[in-house]
Amino acid sequence: MNILHVSGATSWGGNEQQLMYLIDELPKHGVKQKFFCYKNSPLFEKLQDKPVEIIATEYMKPHSSGYRKTLTKIVRDHQIDILHLHTSDAVTGYVLADIFHKLDTPTIYARKSIRRKNSYLSQLKYNYKNIHKITCISEYVKHHFSKLLSEENKKKLVIVRNGVNLSENQTPAPFQLREKLSIPDSKLLVGNIANHTKAKDLKTLVRAIHHLVFELKLTDFHLVQIGEFTKRTEEYKSLAKELKVDKYISFMGFTEKASRFLPQFDVFVMSSEREGGPSSVIEALYYKTPVVSTRVGVVDEVIDHGINGFSAQVGDHKTLAGSILELQKNAELREEFAQRSHDLFLKNFTAERLGRDTFEVYKEILKGKKQR
Repeated sequence: MNILHVSGATSWGGNEQQLMYLIDELPKHGVKQKFFCYKNSPLFEKLQDKPVEIIATEYMKPHSSGYRKTLTKIVRDHQIDILHLHTSDAVTGYVLADIFHKLDTPTIYARKSIRRKNSYLSQLKYNYKNIHKITCISEYVKHHFSKLLSEENKKKLVIVRNGVNLSENQTPAPFQLREKLSIPDSKLLVGNIANHTKAKDLKTLVRAIHHLVFELKLTDFHLVQIGEFTKRTEEYKSLAKELKVDKYISFMGFTEKASRFLPQFDVFVMSSEREGGPSSVIEALYYKTPVVSTRVGVVDEVIDHGINGFSAQVGDHKTLAGSILELQKNAELREEFAQRSHDLFLKNFTAERLGRDTFEVYKEILKGKKQR
């Protein structure tokens, strides 16, 4: 089975890390892999030591004739059995290449997130007849994405959940946060891993910290926020200063393999307004770190409120703050949440399962091709 992965990603995030886990797992099922991506991207760099043949080009707009011709040549020269599209722009490039050049290759699109708005052209491409399966990483993503699809195309949707590579995540973090930031053991260490994007809604997180300090009167804690800085970063830092909580927050910026810090957190908190996964929540389950999160992405499927974690409505900073306080007061509850979440992880969210479930989708669409 010869697979061509296609991604137009030019930055690094949880979706790209999940893709690395998948690439590591597929050879166990006899899958040969090629990867079409852009040179000098984080993805290109990370692929260098992976079991995949890299076919990289300089950046091209996916609707350009150059992109269409390049993708078509790769598919034909390498006798690709299945195209696996991992980004929205990869879908654009594929649809146009197939219209102009008739690739006649079974195709999967991996949907990993939701968007606030989708254009009419986006709706057309996602309903393209020659996309044979669409994998979604959660019921949440499936529900939202299905709104763009015709009744017939909704039948293409299938759940393939994120997973975590157990062996890779044995590597310890490069330093101890408490030592680096001089956080005493007596303080609750609250962690957040999120790039500084609108979808992550870090304003709500800062407001939760303000509520925790000035309304709930908890000051014996510190929040460590890890994630890539963007043009929004100063806005978040300014809000923290305005609300007089900047001394309770450390913005660390981008850190390689940030999930390695999860075991150091007493509580992992997420305030996103939109998510597909996120993979950081799944990794927190693995590391036995209690989770407090807004109800986005996979959260409703993995966090049973009050049983193995706490969840809140999007934007509800008061409930997020109250949940952190509850866990600060009750170490036994933190331990109970951690163990129940870890048991759930082992059942549903390993990288091994990610690879196996993806391979089953591959087999299904190849079987469908023979019947067409």
